[in-house]
Amino acid sequence: MQAVDAVIRARLYSDVVLVRQVAEYIIQGGGKRMRPALVLLGAGALGYQGDLQHKLAAVVEFIHTATLLHDDVVDESELRRGRETANSAFGNAASVLVGDFLYSRAFEMMTEIGDLRVMRVMSEATVVISEGEVMQLMNCHDSDVDEGRYLQVIRSKTAKLFAAAAQIGGIVGGASPEVEQALATFGMHLGTAFQLADDILDYSGNEDETGKHLGDDLAEGKPTLPLIYVMQHGNAEQAACVRAAIETGGRESFPGVLAAIRATGALEYAQKAARAEAELAVRALDVLPPSLYKDSLVELPSFAAARKF
Repeated sequence: MQAVDAVIRARLYSDVVLVRQVAEYIIQGGGKRMRPALVLLGAGALGYQGDLQHKLAAVVEFIHTATLLHDDVVDESELRRGRETANSAFGNAASVLVGDFLYSRAFEMMTEIGDLRVMRVMSEATVVISEGEVMQLMNCHDSDVDEGRYLQVIRSKTAKLFAAAAQIGGIVGGASPEVEQALATFGMHLGTAFQLADDILDYSGNEDETGKHLGDDLAEGKPTLPLIYVMQHGNAEQAACVRAAIETGGRESFPGVLAAIRATGALEYAQKAARAEAELAVRALDVLPPSLYKDSLVELPSFAAARKF
């Protein structure tokens, strides 16, 4: 990861001062770096020992960072990882344009590598992620969103990049088609568990640990799994409270929604779903030979499903 950070710092450079400032601001803001770690662990599990993985891990992190910059503008977010979002600090226009720069730099780096299979996987991923973002925008304030539509969004918007990162780790490591697909499947389930946990934390987390405000999803009118569960399994009053909150947005109804979530066991249901995704992720790794890298991959889904930040 230190080698990846060195690549990130080197390739963030731009003669345009504002580009450097915004890009460095968000890259240096912390984060779990799970997606680039998947590239390294996937390649390592297959015995790869070169340095190509470092550049590809940086590519994945640049794409992820670009999505964060754009997401925070769309969501009008003010806090990420315990500090101001880039759009709050530098403005929406700078955030969007620097996000474009990071996307462009990522694809520039991929053309330097020259592996068409990697470019195909990452190109497809960016398309699917963009579609997921648009689907989420369409679902906002729509209280008729069901669990299937919700899962389609998070598998596109969040889990697809996890899947692509794990898959290109396999490509670098010379994986067979079976192993390459298994790594992609692992990443998809891992990313789904990760996002489910994120949606749970919006109603149960500690703001000092999560680095963002509780109730952000509700304020944006996002119908996440805890809310969908209340509307489907709560009593008429509870369902009506959640439905109205989704349709109008805002934080005013947060106490009533939180009470309904707790009373119906919605968080426990979502946590169970996250654990199920984590188990499927671990099962996908059965095709890998024993190694410390595989052991680390096996640990990630449990962390993703049960994390508190």
